[in-house]
Amino acid sequence: MSGSYAEVRRRSMEDPEGFWLDAADAIDWVSPPTRALDDSAAPFQRWYPDGQLNTCHNAVDRHVEGGRADQLALVHDSAYTGAVTTYTYAQLQDAVASLAGGLRSRGVGRGDRVVIYMPMIPEAVIAMLACARLGAVHSVVFGGFAAKELASRIADAQPVAVISASCGLEPNRVVAYKPLLDAALAMVDPAVRPTVSVVKQRPQQVADMGPTDVDYDELVAGADPVGCVTVDATDPLYVLYTSGTTGTPKGVVRDNGGHAVALAWSMANVYGVRPGEVYWAASDVGWVVGHSYICYGPLIHGCTTVMYEGKPVGTPDAGAFWRVIADHGVAVLFTAPTAMRAIKRVDPDGTLLADVDLGGFRTLFLAGERCDPDTLEWSAATLGVPVIDHWWQTETGYPISANPMGIEHLPVKAGSATVPMPGWDVRILDDAGEEVPAGTIGNVVVKLPLPPGAFPTLWNDEERYVESYMSRFPGYYLTGDAGLVDPDGYLSIMSRIDDIINVAGHRLSTGAMEEVLSGHPAVAECAVIGVADATKGEVPVGLVVLKVGVDTPDDTITIELVRKVRDEIGPVAAFKQAIIVDGLPKTRSGKVLRRTAKAIAEGAEYTVPSTIEDPDVLEALRTRLRGPATG
Repeated sequence: MSGSYAEVRRRSMEDPEGFWLDAADAIDWVSPPTRALDDSAAPFQRWYPDGQLNTCHNAVDRHVEGGRADQLALVHDSAYTGAVTTYTYAQLQDAVASLAGGLRSRGVGRGDRVVIYMPMIPEAVIAMLACARLGAVHSVVFGGFAAKELASRIADAQPVAVISASCGLEPNRVVAYKPLLDAALAMVDPAVRPTVSVVKQRPQQVADMGPTDVDYDELVAGADPVGCVTVDATDPLYVLYTSGTTGTPKGVVRDNGGHAVALAWSMANVYGVRPGEVYWAASDVGWVVGHSYICYGPLIHGCTTVMYEGKPVGTPDAGAFWRVIADHGVAVLFTAPTAMRAIKRVDPDGTLLADVDLGGFRTLFLAGERCDPDTLEWSAATLGVPVIDHWWQTETGYPISANPMGIEHLPVKAGSATVPMPGWDVRILDDAGEEVPAGTIGNVVVKLPLPPGAFPTLWNDEERYVESYMSRFPGYYLTGDAGLVDPDGYLSIMSRIDDIINVAGHRLSTGAMEEVLSGHPAVAECAVIGVADATKGEVPVGLVVLKVGVDTPDDTITIELVRKVRDEIGPVAAFKQAIIVDGLPKTRSGKVLRRTAKAIAEGAEYTVPSTIEDPDVLEALRTRLRGPATG
């Protein structure tokens, strides 16, 4: 897109109709839209209300027809098996059309739901695309989720089919999926239970099959390939349940038309990649990043997408990411700051980069949690490429704020997610709904309407959509994050609103304190939580993980950390306790479970979240904060 960032953003604000109709030219339409937005039922909105298309056609078939049949579309690299599997666009089309035919033979059609419960294997992406091909609505549940959590999502989505695998792989263990799926299905009311389970058998563990189970490979082998079903732009493409949900799950809906336009626009303008280049999002298909930037975004844009089954460290070492970049010619990598912190902790001097050729690597993007300046600066210095912190959410589907590498490379400010992207009218409000001065922390909101690609509603729960996101500040979407905009217009996301702590009447950002702690040379990563205090209301407590090889006594480091926060934030922070721990409690997507840590520190009851990566970390943290269990 030509023009400077300021020019492009100005047009998106002044002429959103024209801006997004022009952006829609990047998509193949069965019936091109003549209008961009219908917000007559605000806060509900419908983008491209008279357009018709098929998302799978845009991600696969049009590239086969347009000359990319022999280009690699999907590269699957498994650090666990050592195998690399590739699909050209033509091969991907064949695989998707055959699975879609198999699903149709089992009764799956337009508007039906299909739950996908799979590990990071090519069949997961193929399953998503096959559903899109049929006009069915997929709901991907993170592979290995507990049976109860899977059951709640099945009960809510009411799918006609489930697609799963016999097992997933983790470092040093095989996770059997089929028993979890069977247990989940047993919990679901038979009246809404899916009639068929399609199971991809993996050689690491072959599952026992029941009367309603179908072998994935046999289903595909016996199927007649099918073409793409035309759907309305406003029809749902998928439902993605937000992680860590308790009670009734919250299903974020993504439409077909706005989603396709937004992702195509973001690939070119935010990530600055060109069709034919290799793009890698080191995430999981169970998260929104996997939907947007492993599956749909790169393929819609005509890129080669990398799907990695492994970890940033330990599979086999902290050079795994560099190997993948070099082996597959990755131009742009998108991962979470927690991955870079893990690499930095084990290999702080970047020695594992010494013999790796990253000549084609151009940009590293970080998102999923706040990126502390130390991690950003270490990554940039180690890799020698621009490192871009950007910010978005499951609900938004693609970046709200970023450095638009395809429009204009703006100066990087460590600690900031740069600037709001075109289409996103970001404001900072106080609790009374008034805009605050530049540099003041407040509630980060987006003035309605939201641009294409953002969620139009929650699955079967419009009332909750309004109550959770649109009611606190009428006319605005409440992001749930706290942050500030500086005098240059740069946006910094400091923490979740719930993580702003009140110390003796002073509202303080835990993110600001984490930034200070992360600047200590011995610290690999950290989290600050607010713990109840009889005198001050709340006081901050720092949980700190040290870099590998640090030999300074713990007591010395904690004294230095307390002094550092006092010097850089001030006595008002009342920061007096830094606790060194072996690991932080995190979700599988890398988010720190601060509320759970807070409950442990306060001696309150807590449940182990379904999204937790390593439950043993919680027990170790409980011991560190509360002492050994007795009795």
